[in-house]
Amino acid sequence: MRVTRFDEGVESFIQNTKVTLIFHTNNPIIKHKAGLLNLAAELGNVSRACKVMGVSRDTFYRYQELVEEGGIDSLINRSRRTPNVKNRVDETIEQAVVAYAVAEPSHGQHRTSNELRKNGVFVSGSGVRSIWLRHNLENFKKRLKALEEKVAQEGIILNDAQIAALEKKQSDDEACGKIETAHPGYLGSQDTFYVGNLKGVGRLYQQTFVDTYSKVAFCKLYTTKTPITAADILNDKVLPFFEQHQLPMLRILTDRGTEYCGCVDQHDYQLYLAINDIDHTKTKAMSPQTNGICERFHKTILNEFYQVAFRKKLYAGLEDLQKDLDDWVHYYNNHRTHQGKMCCGRTPIATLLDGKTIWAEKNLTQI
Repeated sequence: MRVTRFDEGVESFIQNTKVTLIFHTNNPIIKHKAGLLNLAAELGNVSRACKVMGVSRDTFYRYQELVEEGGIDSLINRSRRTPNVKNRVDETIEQAVVAYAVAEPSHGQHRTSNELRKNGVFVSGSGVRSIWLRHNLENFKKRLKALEEKVAQEGIILNDAQIAALEKKQSDDEACGKIETAHPGYLGSQDTFYVGNLKGVGRLYQQTFVDTYSKVAFCKLYTTKTPITAADILNDKVLPFFEQHQLPMLRILTDRGTEYCGCVDQHDYQLYLAINDIDHTKTKAMSPQTNGICERFHKTILNEFYQVAFRKKLYAGLEDLQKDLDDWVHYYNNHRTHQGKMCCGRTPIATLLDGKTIWAEKNLTQI
């Protein structure tokens, strides 16, 4: 085999450089680069190592130079492009855009641009959008939140447009079910769940009630979904339970189904709430996610109870299924830990018992 002068130079280079070092790294991005250097050291031949790894010798020498200058971590790719300074507007213009966004949260980016132009502040609609993104003000709700924080901190007097925007947000939040729950019984969530068809019985509907604070749940099966059945679960299970624990039921959140909504004077469910002095909040139309607490509970009961129970047992009537359902709900409330906002790994009933002290303190302050 003929040995060229180039190969002799490579061999002497390997012997006289630091390639003989074995480089170790757990970084998957540079692992193949360190592997190339290690392979060259083991083979004693840069050309063969580059051929095996499928890279050029120039790449090998560049890797080796980087390691000599900055260690193994210098093999991480760094952009050779000189970073361009962001084409940002002046600080005064940016502050003017932020101040206007908080003062007029309902205005869009182009209207903001036009209104600021009247005051001698020149910035495009896309420039306004970029500034909003940097300051977390890119949508109406975030700008309203910034306005609320400013009012709370500085106690400023709002104009008519700001008051209208805040009132609209408050009504939207209530319509979407975004209401803070302060203690057990502060807000209950109710919904109807279609279980399926039971042979000899027909369609089965489950009335579900979940306390949004403690996640204590109540379920009852019916063959119809009517205002009477919606009120029956409250009368049979929910209100007696809260009376037993000396807790109020202040408000109930439902969707806009016919079993929950109708003329107050003629609707059984609405009349029952009015008799018991319970406020009624409705979710946003065509948006089941706004009653998400009940919807999430329905997924849990479907996966953990119904899909298991119907595979284990053939039910001949509604009573047998209701009995097994009551047993599972008892397990859910008293033994199954919950990861909800207030539960934090406790069972729903333990969360409710702890929350009773909050209601007691609040009730005393109102006396």
